[in-house]
Amino acid sequence: MAVQIVLPDNSKKSFNHAPTVLEVAQSIGPRLAQDTLGGVVNGELVDLRHILKDSDKLEIVTQKHSQALEVIRHSAAHVMAQAVQSLWPDVKVTIGPVIKDGFYYDFDSPHAFTPEDLEKIEKKMQELIKKDTPVTKEVLPFDKALDLFKKMGEKYKVELINEFKEKEISIYKQGEWFDLCKGPHVQHLGQIKTVKVLSLAGSYWRGDEKRESLQRIYATAFLNQKDLDEHLARIEEAKKRDHRKVGKEMGLFHFTQLSPGSPFFTKKGTVVYNELQNYMRQLYKKYGYDEVISPMIYDVELYHTSGHYENYIENMYFTEIDNREFSVKPMNCPGHCILYGSDHYSYKDLPLRMADFGRLHRYEKSGVMHGLTRVRSFAQDDGHIFCTFDQIPGEIQLFIKMLNEAYATLGMPKYKIYLATRPEKRIGSDEIWDRSEAALESALKAMNLDFSLSPGDGAFYGPKVDINFFDALDRPWQLGTIQCDFNAPERFNLRYVGSDNKDHRPVMLHRAVLGSLERFIGLYIEHCAGHFPLWLAPEQIRIMNITDRSKSYGEGLLEKFRKNDVRVHFDDRNEKLGFKIREAQLAKVPYMVVVGDKEAEQQLITVRHRSGKNFEGLSFENFINGISKEIGERKLDSYLTGGN
Repeated sequence: MAVQIVLPDNSKKSFNHAPTVLEVAQSIGPRLAQDTLGGVVNGELVDLRHILKDSDKLEIVTQKHSQALEVIRHSAAHVMAQAVQSLWPDVKVTIGPVIKDGFYYDFDSPHAFTPEDLEKIEKKMQELIKKDTPVTKEVLPFDKALDLFKKMGEKYKVELINEFKEKEISIYKQGEWFDLCKGPHVQHLGQIKTVKVLSLAGSYWRGDEKRESLQRIYATAFLNQKDLDEHLARIEEAKKRDHRKVGKEMGLFHFTQLSPGSPFFTKKGTVVYNELQNYMRQLYKKYGYDEVISPMIYDVELYHTSGHYENYIENMYFTEIDNREFSVKPMNCPGHCILYGSDHYSYKDLPLRMADFGRLHRYEKSGVMHGLTRVRSFAQDDGHIFCTFDQIPGEIQLFIKMLNEAYATLGMPKYKIYLATRPEKRIGSDEIWDRSEAALESALKAMNLDFSLSPGDGAFYGPKVDINFFDALDRPWQLGTIQCDFNAPERFNLRYVGSDNKDHRPVMLHRAVLGSLERFIGLYIEHCAGHFPLWLAPEQIRIMNITDRSKSYGEGLLEKFRKNDVRVHFDDRNEKLGFKIREAQLAKVPYMVVVGDKEAEQQLITVRHRSGKNFEGLSFENFINGISKEIGERKLDSYLTGGN
């Protein structure tokens, strides 16, 4: 029986047997076969050794394909594991997945790796790649594979095999070395062109702090040296922008092990925090939200009703009060359901939009916490909309409009939209999920918005539209979201009286524009490298006197700026001007006002912008008018320079 494979141009290749991806490439031409790294079959990336079925649609993956790097990095991870075990034979391997921009491997090693060891590993990897060893796949019966890895002492692989519970287990070999793997992998190691071992980190087996402590080695691979060099340059730029480094230099926040994952915001950091809240409150007035305040601690009965106890318990904090179990709230939505249910509404009252900046607490494992971007204590620009089914499209449209306004103000124009559908662990019937997913999809299509599906990434209570913002280094961050929830109104027995004078269930939409304010501040620091727009800068003006003779003039300017509600500091220390300027630049102060004998005599000011440009002979009145407009209109650009 002939097996036909459909190629991207809709032409077909016929075989008298079920061919592999590589066999199809060989039938097209020797050059293509030589360059083949893998295949995409019916939209799914597969190994070049994958056996095809009749009518399969095949794209052959070469270096020109968008998924080529995934195959190469998968194989490079095996090369790194082989290099480590060849250098330290007593090391046990665990898992080595491909991640964005690279890969890592976790090792159980009696030897504590050092930065110098990374150089040795990279050198050994390059030696292995130069040997151009063929990569082969072997499929073993379950019992034989289990016995093989037991004899090798690879206990982590044994655990994985037992979990697979499959009749056959695949392994990939490169010379004498092999590992348990499902692929995909290259034909031979010479197809890996460039590798770089990057860094070390600690980890736990299966991410469980109660399990074995492991050592993680991060690395990457690229198609050519140019791409690798550009990536390394981006890494260096990211290090310069790291919000933990920049935030410390600017004096914005502080952490202590006395409260892990819970940031302290200094007076400067609190300015940024409050300005963001004030801006969102301004948008709330414009877009019809009413702010509410809800409790922080609830009897767990609330979370049984909402479903969080059964579906989110591992992220919650608990305590006992008067022999009753309570929990600190991980999110505001159950409390907002109580608020809605405490009153009576008709269809004329809907949509009802609530906003809440209440503090939330979620347990995050210590190994995943990261500065401000992964914390245990935070607040969100959180909102919940109670509406009729027919109002869903309009509310999503209003949300997108509000989000676009906020992101434009903050200088964040680039984002992608994802429709995240039902996860495996969820509440509610399939009928409800069908209806809620269809409602979101139809609303996006009605607005002609481009979006991609994100299967299985919905919340446990409903599907969602997620906004992935791309920062100045083109890194994606999930920020805004609007989620469609038919389940909470049902579980909390929420109602409104319809035009037919009968009770109906509202739909609950969960939404956020910035998300966690802590996380947003962290990523925004990295996006703008700490150079906040003037309205958001914790210190907007720093006055610097050149000599003691001009000190009194500087003090007079200080009072004038304060009367105009400008955040200002007077650096009147007996230090050289160059030293003062360097400190102000490190603190990312937008404007430095320099006063000396000439300025005091002429009653003018010299302004130095953080870009390094100087503006001499300015009157205070013109300058204060310019920056007042810049602040009041929340401009991104300096009124003096036309840019940041």
